[in-house]
Amino acid sequence: MQTLEPQIVMLPASTLRPYRGNARTHSKRQIRQIADSIQRFGFTNPVLISDDGEIIAGHGRVRAATELGMERVPTLKLSHLTPAERRAYVLADNKLALNAGWDIEILAIELQALVDVEFDVTLTGFSLAEVDLTLDRARDASPTAPDGPEDRQFEPPANPRTGRGDLWTLGRHHLLCGDAGQPQTSPSYWTAVWPT
Repeated sequence: MQTLEPQIVMLPASTLRPYRGNARTHSKRQIRQIADSIQRFGFTNPVLISDDGEIIAGHGRVRAATELGMERVPTLKLSHLTPAERRAYVLADNKLALNAGWDIEILAIELQALVDVEFDVTLTGFSLAEVDLTLDRARDASPTAPDGPEDRQFEPPANPRTGRGDLWTLGRHHLLCGDAGQPQTSPSYWTAVWPT
């Protein structure tokens, strides 16, 4: 039995047909992200198609290529798949990637390295807010991270005196003092105010 190795073939994007049962959606913003990635890194992941040109995987890449004015895209025919297998693979190609997780420490190191060389980290698909959040989470989880003011232990005063309406700051939390002598106007002496 002879085994043929798959060949990547450049085909006109206009000849490729989207699979009607593709349940994956792509926002205009995400198509723009894919287009930006193609411009920066090249078209590095071929579109997977059936023998008759139906897209199995790569709907977003084809739309992004069209937006960029690319006439031809790299394709790879999955001739060995039955119609049922193609249908299943359309789902598997998208869902299996979503099932993966992130090692936050390694992710933070990689993102920080890109930030340090002033690389446009949004080309990775992460928004700037996600990058900041990831770096903050990694910093907070690090046993060597320096303590900030919010990490200091609260030391109450020796003779605490407080009055109605006083605001106490305890780390990242604020406590608003009520009036314990007036239960009808304040159900509790302390009322937590979240978040800071």
